[in-house]
Amino acid sequence: MWRNQFIVDEEIKVQLSRLESKKKELDAHRPLPSFIVEKIKANLALEWTYNSNAIEGNTITLRETQLILEEGVTVKGKSLREHFETFNHHKAISYLYKLADATEPVRGIDILKLHEIVLNNIEEHYAGRIRTGNVRINGANFTPPTASKVSELFDDLVEWMQTNPEGLDMISLATLFHHRFVWIHPFFDGNGRTVRLAMNLLLLRNGYPPAIILRADRKKYYEALNQANNGQYKKLQLLMIQAVERTLNIYLSALPGSTYEYSTITSIVEEERLPYGQEYLSLLARQGKIDAYKEGNVWYTSKEAVESYIIGRKRKRKV
Repeated sequence: MWRNQFIVDEEIKVQLSRLESKKKELDAHRPLPSFIVEKIKANLALEWTYNSNAIEGNTITLRETQLILEEGVTVKGKSLREHFETFNHHKAISYLYKLADATEPVRGIDILKLHEIVLNNIEEHYAGRIRTGNVRINGANFTPPTASKVSELFDDLVEWMQTNPEGLDMISLATLFHHRFVWIHPFFDGNGRTVRLAMNLLLLRNGYPPAIILRADRKKYYEALNQANNGQYKKLQLLMIQAVERTLNIYLSALPGSTYEYSTITSIVEEERLPYGQEYLSLLARQGKIDAYKEGNVWYTSKEAVESYIIGRKRKRKV
């Protein structure tokens, strides 16, 4: 069984509080103008499809993903499977948003349906079905449970997610669900794509925008999951918080009269007289200690976020 050493320490609590404040601000503007919502959802679905597939080894680029989905183009040199993975994931997102409007808790049947869509025309025999054989994962520091235990573990996980017996906040619940799902590894194929959809169904049901794990963070993502297998969740917590905050920032920046202005860390260092250099600010961003988000390999933050961190440091020194 997984090691349950999930701790929300003070550093994580500060970041969760920042997320909650941003969510409240976004909620205060609901219902959002439909043209804003549809544009953001379309852009997010495109990059979500690209990043989730790329994490699993799909070689279709972001631009090629757009051409496939918006213009029906077949990309030369890319396999039929990679094309189906692109179509399927995008279709699964559309289904996910329909599920997000429901009022009942996330059900096991919903997750199975998402998996079925993900593997449509790829692994039809396994699509939407719990695995019936044992598996091993290359590069992982654990062996998933035997097939005879998977169905019960999957049902227990869904019930745990529905009841949330520890009373976790939604970000922490989604983070822990994500790890436990990967540990169970309920399917022969498509586990990664499915869990990154299912955890977002949980977030969407609770008013958060989707958390998109970026391809650029692939190595860090797998390292975080391996650390979680040893009961060390902080790296995965930080990755999840950063992913949620990034999409919250996208929504907030699109609101009429928005004051959310983000620039690259490089440009802020060049334009402002700061006591910190680019490398240190990038480290603070990776650790979640300043309000920041990532696009590709580039970190974005704001002058206000850096100033807030400086003020906080000065206060600590006076105490």
